[in-house]
This record gives sequence, C-alpha cells and structure tokens, in this order.
Amino acid sequence: MKWWQRILANTLIFLALAGFLQGFQIDSWVTALIAAVVFGVLNVTVKPILVILSLPITVMTLGLFYFIINGLMLWFTAALVSGFAFSSFSLTLFVALVVSGLNAYFNNA
Repeated sequence: MKWWQRILANTLIFLALAGFLQGFQIDSWVTALIAAVVFGVLNVTVKPILVILSLPITVMTLGLFYFIINGLMLWFTAALVSGFAFSSFSLTLFVALVVSGLNAYFNNA
C-alpha cells in the first residue's frame, strides 16, 4: 500500500471509528485527513526511535508493548491536531489496535 493510500485509509478508519465510539471526537473530515497525515509522519519519524528504545520491554512482553507504542503515536497525534481527541488512553489503545489490524489487512489484500 502506498503512503497516500494509507493516509486515505487511516482517514476513513478514523471517521468510521469516531462515528461508533463516543469518546473519540473528530471535528470534520479535514481534521481526520490532517490527523492521518500527522499520524503517518509520526509513524515514520518518532515510532522507530521508540521501538528501538523499548526493545527490551517489547521482548519481555512478547511484542504486546508494541500496541502501547501505537497508542502513544495516536496520543501524540491527538496532542498535535486540534479537533482530534480521545476521552481516555484505553480508548486510544483500542483505536490503535483497530487501525493496526485494518492496516495489516489492507497491506495483505
């Protein structure tokens, strides 16, 4: 999947999840698009550093800590994009899990 296709997919995933989950708020489709771009940039720049720094705990948890890192990327995105917010970190982790799962599905399709 190309980068712009992933941005479009994440935009649609964000909009769909915001429609289903009460604690996930997106002001408009433009906000979702901006959040998807910021999320993509953070995944390319910050995430590899966090993965390397957290490698020991990721190994000890058999990879489960990787979902925490994905949640942190969404939390950072929410901190940077106005109008894109989560009511709790557990909801952020759930959205990160769904986004990761759907992106993995789209990459293999």
